[in-house]
Amino acid sequence: MKKLHAQLKTFFSLIILLSLAMGLPCSLLAQHSPIGKTINPYVYVSQKEVITHHACVVSAHPLASEVGRWILQQGGNAVDAAIATQLALAVVYPAAGNIGGGGFMVIHLANGKNTVLDYREEAPGKATRDMFLDSLGNPDSRLSLYGALSAGIPGTVAGLWQAWKKYGHLPWRQLVQPAIDLAQQGFAITAMEARWLNESRQDFLTYNTQPVAFVKDTPWKAGDTLRQPELARTLMLIRDQGKKGFYTGRVAHQIVQTMQHHHGLITLQDLRQYRAIERQPLIFDYKGYTIVTVPPPSAGGIMLQQMLGMISFYPIDQWGYGSPQATQLMIEAERRSYADRAQYLGDPDFVKIPIAQLTSADYLQQRISSYTPGKATPSRATQAGDFTHESEETTHLCVLDESGNAVSATYTLNNLYGSKLIVEGAGFLLNDEMDDFSAKPGSPNLYGLTGSEANAIAPHKRMLSSMTPTIVLKNEKPYLITGTPGGSTIITSVFQTIVDILDFHLSPYEAVNNPKFHHQWLPDVVYVEKGFPDSLAKALESMGYRLAEREAIGRTELIVHPEGETITGVGDHRGDDAVAGY
Repeated sequence: MKKLHAQLKTFFSLIILLSLAMGLPCSLLAQHSPIGKTINPYVYVSQKEVITHHACVVSAHPLASEVGRWILQQGGNAVDAAIATQLALAVVYPAAGNIGGGGFMVIHLANGKNTVLDYREEAPGKATRDMFLDSLGNPDSRLSLYGALSAGIPGTVAGLWQAWKKYGHLPWRQLVQPAIDLAQQGFAITAMEARWLNESRQDFLTYNTQPVAFVKDTPWKAGDTLRQPELARTLMLIRDQGKKGFYTGRVAHQIVQTMQHHHGLITLQDLRQYRAIERQPLIFDYKGYTIVTVPPPSAGGIMLQQMLGMISFYPIDQWGYGSPQATQLMIEAERRSYADRAQYLGDPDFVKIPIAQLTSADYLQQRISSYTPGKATPSRATQAGDFTHESEETTHLCVLDESGNAVSATYTLNNLYGSKLIVEGAGFLLNDEMDDFSAKPGSPNLYGLTGSEANAIAPHKRMLSSMTPTIVLKNEKPYLITGTPGGSTIITSVFQTIVDILDFHLSPYEAVNNPKFHHQWLPDVVYVEKGFPDSLAKALESMGYRLAEREAIGRTELIVHPEGETITGVGDHRGDDAVAGY
């Protein structure tokens, strides 16, 4: 079957090349699509929990999850489904799921191979160390968060193309066509999307000089149809030309023209030379489970290994979920890991990161040994360890196919609708990921995260990320697939989800939807969601912790598949997240 898929893939590629060479319209060769047939883009429901036997997709939007399921039912593997789901999200979830951004894909193949595709954005070639400092030498967040200057070189299309070239089975066109149909035909927006579009209306008008699909004369409401014909044309070029349809030709020139009109830095050369990078994942053991997660330039994997490593020295499973002892230990592990993040982490192609030291058992035991049970450790007394020897509009998806292939992918524009700047004539938003660099060492970014020279701006450097797509294996088979959006809260949300299931034995639904907490060293505050237990809050305050209630922390996607049992997929109640399976 695998050989047949490969032969079909080659056959369709040859047909496409012949059609282009002969000048035939690509629409004559378009693969069939489920939109308007098996998937109704105007009437759909959000399934929050699905128990199934064969395969499962969880993403930030019901229509995207349905597209992923359809791909699996057509014989696609988990990588195919992840690609099609991400492209569909670029249409139906424009606030974050967008081809103008970048991210990471963690892949586990049924043959035992584990790998990571890094398609994080890069700083443009003309970027400079102090480009976001004002005349007094202080960071100006308006420059790093809004408009053309805030945009890094997009990586998503390159990442998806490379994933397909190496690990996909179905024809590329079949993966792209559902997104095209959703953009052309339109779809009914959710109440959450309507609210976000209305809240961002003035920003769209401020940062764009041409009409955009996201602005209309009357306020958006749930059920309104959003059509994106310019985006559909861009996706057609990507369908017909692959990566080249984005990084060269018409779309590339549209990006550069938009940069020139709005004083941005991205050039045609920047786009031509961008490459997705296949990296070795971070793999480590936690209590008999194998954790497969993302390496730098994301901080997520290292910090997840640090946090799990620090709590492993204590009987947290005996203390139990929601106990003051377990919660305090997790907070203190989070505090110490974020202090290390600020000092040591950046793009591994530009700085040397002491991964082995940061994640060694001796170092982690030394780091957590300074915590005192029943008493908060002030962040001013907690610095990075010494060893002398992401608004939060990211999006995530999880896929598990029938053969045991698994994908955990997180990608983003950074802030809600990214830079708010739509590429003129191309219909997609650009990211504002340049804010994830350290504009000035010690100064916080959008999420309050501080950084050092390791994450300073440099041409073609990849900014540090918090994305933490993760796959947990048991006996070398996918047991748990998870990830979340949430800016700086991504890592702590993934950490808590894993601990909730592996140590506290919560149900998948509880692990996703129970109230979460977050500490990131600076500011020295424990953020808690609404619904966080009053008794636990009072216990933490009596230890000296300062708590602050905040809105939703992340929107976790989760698939759990114990060996020999059914598959459970859960979409977070905090958003429009949905599960589809069969």
